[in-house]
Amino acid sequence: MKNLGRTLAIVWRIAVPYFRSDDRWPGRILLAAVIAIELAIVAINVLLNQWYQRFYNALQERNWDVFVSELTYFSVIAAIFIVLAVYQLYLNQWLQIRWRAWMTRRYLGEWLHSANHYRMQLLGDAADNPDQRITDDVKLFVDRTLNIGIGLLSSLVTLGSFVVILWGLSAAAPLHLFGVAYDIPGYLVWGALVYAIIGTLLTHLIGQPLIQLDFMQQRYEADFRFNLVRVRENAEQIALLQGEAAERGQLLRRFGSVVDNWIAIMIRTKKVTAFTASYSQASTVFPFILVAPAYFAGKIQLGAMMQTASAFGSVQGALSFFVSAYRSLAEWRAVVIRLEGFEAAIAHAEALPGASDSIKHVTTTDKAISVDDLLIKLPTSVPLVAANAIELRAGERTLIKGPSGSGKSTLFRAVAGIWPFGSGTVRIPADARLMILPQRPYFPVGSLKAAVAYPSEVGELGEAAIRSAIETIGLPALSDRLDEETHWNARLSLGEQQRLGLARALLHRPDYLLLDEATASLDESAEAELYGRIIEKLPTTAIVSIGHRSTLEAFHQREITLVRDAASPNLYQVTDSAQVKKAAE
Repeated sequence: MKNLGRTLAIVWRIAVPYFRSDDRWPGRILLAAVIAIELAIVAINVLLNQWYQRFYNALQERNWDVFVSELTYFSVIAAIFIVLAVYQLYLNQWLQIRWRAWMTRRYLGEWLHSANHYRMQLLGDAADNPDQRITDDVKLFVDRTLNIGIGLLSSLVTLGSFVVILWGLSAAAPLHLFGVAYDIPGYLVWGALVYAIIGTLLTHLIGQPLIQLDFMQQRYEADFRFNLVRVRENAEQIALLQGEAAERGQLLRRFGSVVDNWIAIMIRTKKVTAFTASYSQASTVFPFILVAPAYFAGKIQLGAMMQTASAFGSVQGALSFFVSAYRSLAEWRAVVIRLEGFEAAIAHAEALPGASDSIKHVTTTDKAISVDDLLIKLPTSVPLVAANAIELRAGERTLIKGPSGSGKSTLFRAVAGIWPFGSGTVRIPADARLMILPQRPYFPVGSLKAAVAYPSEVGELGEAAIRSAIETIGLPALSDRLDEETHWNARLSLGEQQRLGLARALLHRPDYLLLDEATASLDESAEAELYGRIIEKLPTTAIVSIGHRSTLEAFHQREITLVRDAASPNLYQVTDSAQVKKAAE
């Protein structure tokens, strides 16, 4: 009961915001229509229950006129039922897609907001495979919440409607045992209640492990899919290393987890199905067993017995809602737990930048980026880089040097505001535009012009400017392929990707351009040529480079070095040479 209450509280917290959103009125109207149709269907079932008595009595009495009249009545009721059932499904699906669209926009907005997705990845929170959360889990949550909610409402209304009928039938058809009549008020209701309670308890005991199994199945499926995508994205390196056998083995091991967990689900589902199928079949004859003695004793007619069986089935079905829907309930609860974990991970990552023990970013009227008492830590709280009173001045070119693993790239991330772990302050000039180019730039799948213009729209920059930038960085052959759509990270060499990354910088003209070994895959002559063009085209841009080649020194006016701290071997101190060199022409 405690777990059920917690699950319902989570569902309420996740579901209610939609019905208070900008799309609330269409959502409320559709939900009200679906509920109204469900209530109408219950009312039709009540009418059909009464029809059973009249129809079967007409058969028993061989009354042709009543028989024809009741068939006509049934045809009208059945036609109305069909129309209601069709439109209930249609409106339910319409509500589902609107609700799902709203949740998808919400989760995408919270996940892809101010580097939150990156911080979630660093934290390694419970929200593994966000793609699966936003696609499969949101879809299942909306579908199961609506169907289970409407099903539960239908069961409650059905129970309230048919208990009255069944109670009255209990008085009309008293319990007969061994030729003796027993006047037990509402004995048919109590029989349905006891039958349903026993069935629900046994179903829960048998099927409870399905909740955790469903949770793990979704995780194993997502992990397997994620690693298949990784193989596709790294096909070249795998082929060069002849790693197909190793990858195949890893993928088969992950798929083995999918299969093993699925077999466990099969075994548990078989047990649940065996019980629920037996329970369902027994429920068909159980009411006849209770009222047949009264029928054979001549106390009731055939119509009353059939009406009793129908009413008993409706009451027993309503009381046994959890038995019939247990498989869906188990899957639904697993989905709810996964979405709760995803929301918690989003909230945790969002809270990091504002935490008291995180790096603070403030705007300033100065013309330089500055850091004060900056201590960058790993997510495990291990200190990595310390820097104080360091400035990156506008229009100046600075080279950052240090051993591999000393935290140079992490220093860039801290300056850019996506690395919260640590303490101290980073001051950024107001309205300053920063761009970081990593060693392997990212290009979205699509046209070449859209890939280079990213994250701006092509229309904001213009095709002529994009073509000029591509030619400037030395890829004139690509300037005629602006409309070609493909996976550019897979089609181009790393050197070509790095050139296109520099073309992106030329287009966006940032105030501060941070190059994280962004030319490492180019030879020294090509690197020198590109640096010369960047300096020429972006004369007022502050360029900060991470690199290991000594040839880079000629293009920078100043050097900053990360040196291992003697007292703490895991910590690197940022030292400024304060030596301004003459600009390279």
